[in-house]
Amino acid sequence: MTFQISRRLMLTGAVGASLAGAAAKAAPKAEEAAFPPEVLAHEHALLGPDDGVALLARNENPYGPSESALKMVDYAGKKGAYYPGQANLILAEMIAERHGVDPKQIAITTGSGEALSAIAVLYGRQGPIVAPRLFWDTTALYAKRLGLAEISRVPLTDDMGVDLAGIEAAVTEETGLVQLCNPNNPTGLVSDSKTFKAAVKRMAKKTTVLVDEAYMELADDPDGNTCLDLVKKGHNVIVSRTFSKIYGMAGLRVGYIISSEETAEKVRGAAMSWIAGTGLASAIGAYNDETFLEYSKSKIVEAREMILAKTKELGMVALPSQTNFVYFKSGKPANDLQEALAAKNVIIRGQYMDYADWSRVSMGKIEDVERFCALLPEAASA
Repeated sequence: MTFQISRRLMLTGAVGASLAGAAAKAAPKAEEAAFPPEVLAHEHALLGPDDGVALLARNENPYGPSESALKMVDYAGKKGAYYPGQANLILAEMIAERHGVDPKQIAITTGSGEALSAIAVLYGRQGPIVAPRLFWDTTALYAKRLGLAEISRVPLTDDMGVDLAGIEAAVTEETGLVQLCNPNNPTGLVSDSKTFKAAVKRMAKKTTVLVDEAYMELADDPDGNTCLDLVKKGHNVIVSRTFSKIYGMAGLRVGYIISSEETAEKVRGAAMSWIAGTGLASAIGAYNDETFLEYSKSKIVEAREMILAKTKELGMVALPSQTNFVYFKSGKPANDLQEALAAKNVIIRGQYMDYADWSRVSMGKIEDVERFCALLPEAASA
C-alpha cells in the first residue's frame, strides 16, 4: 500500500492528518515523490491514524493545529538548518505577560512531559512522590524505573475524586514531591477549587507540590481553578501546562511550567538544550489565537456532551468530565470493550491499573465520536 498525501498537507506541514489511503496501490503522484520509498510503501500512516480508524485513546485534539500555528510551522521548516535562537525566550515572554509573572519563572520544554520527568527525577531523589491512586503517572514512573523515585499512592474517594485529606495526611518532611492533576487524568474530574488550593498551600509548607494542569483550559472555570495564583504568591508550587490539548499540537511537543525562578532554572538545567524550532514557532503562532481556542473548546464540549448523553441513555456510569475525555463504566471489562471496538476500527483506552470496569474514551472528530456512540451498545453487550 502507498500513501495518498495531498499537496495541501505537504505545503502546510500538516502531514499528521491521515496519510494512508484505500486506493494506495496506485503509483505515487508527483507531489509524493519527495517521500522515501520506505514511507510510501508502508501500510500504515506515517503520522496520526490510518484512514477509517477512529483514534479515541490518547486525548488528542484533531482540530489543531490552528492555521496560525501551521503558518509558523512552514516558516520554521524553512529555517530548519538553524537552532531555534530567540524563539524560546519570545514564547516565555508571551506566557509571562498573560499570567503576570516574570519570564524567568517559566521553563519551556519538549511537551510538558519533559518538564514533569525532570521534576520527578529532581525531587523524587529527595523522597517519595505522593500522589492519588489514579493520575497521569507516566513521568513519575520514568523516575521510578531509573531507581530515582518511589511513588506513594493514596486511594481515590468513593466518588472517584482525589482524596486531598488522605494525600495531605501522607505528606511528611521526607516527602520529595506531591504530584496532582487538576483536572485529573483519567477521571476527568476537577477538584473543588477552595478545598484544593487550601490543601495545596498547606502541603507546600512541607514539600514541593506539582499541579499538572494539562487540561485546565478545557475546564468550566480555568481562572478559578488554576493554582497559578499560588505560584504568584510565592508558595512552593509548580504548575505545568501543555500545547497538546486545547491547542491540538500533541505532535509538535511543546509544554511549560510556571514556578519560582529558582525552580524554573533547575528544570531548565535538567531538560534538553534545544526544543524543535517547528514546535516553538507553532506555539508562538497559536498562543493568542482566541478564535481558534474558542472553536477548539466548543468542538470538544460538543463531542463530550454526545458521549455523556449516550452513556446516560444506556444506563452506564460516566464521570462528569471537564476535559477532552470521559471515564465510564460500560458494564463490560475495559479491555474487552476496547477489543470489541477495535474490531470495528474504533480505538479507546483499556484498563487502568486495577480499575478493570472503567474505560476512557477521548474526544476526537465529531464523526468519530458518532461512530463510537453508534457502536457502543453492541460492543458493550457482545
